[in-house]
Amino acid sequence: MSPDDAKKVRRRNIVAALLKVEAAALLALGLFMVIKSFGSHLEAPLALVGVVIFAILGAAALLVSAKGFHAGRNYGRAPAILLNLIAVGVSYFQMQAHLWVVALPLAALSLVTLILALSIVPN
Repeated sequence: MSPDDAKKVRRRNIVAALLKVEAAALLALGLFMVIKSFGSHLEAPLALVGVVIFAILGAAALLVSAKGFHAGRNYGRAPAILLNLIAVGVSYFQMQAHLWVVALPLAALSLVTLILALSIVPN
């Protein structure tokens, strides 16, 4: 294995780990929204159901992408890039609302994952 291949494998493993962290965070956010809804009056319960379903689907897509990166395949690259671009946009809107505690870690995690995923060029 050449040094370039070893670097690529290491970057793939890092991206896979970061995608798993993002998936866990997204699942935790969906679970938090469900738990938080029990103690409050919901004006739009179907909207909450939609958000939770999309959180679960997004987390599943991140996990599939992580599996693809870990296996050395390229099928996880496009979804990982797309989902991290969405996360950068979400963090931007959180910064506009001055939610710095949430926005800065999300921006850092998504930008690092995005840059590493973009740096892995398919063969």
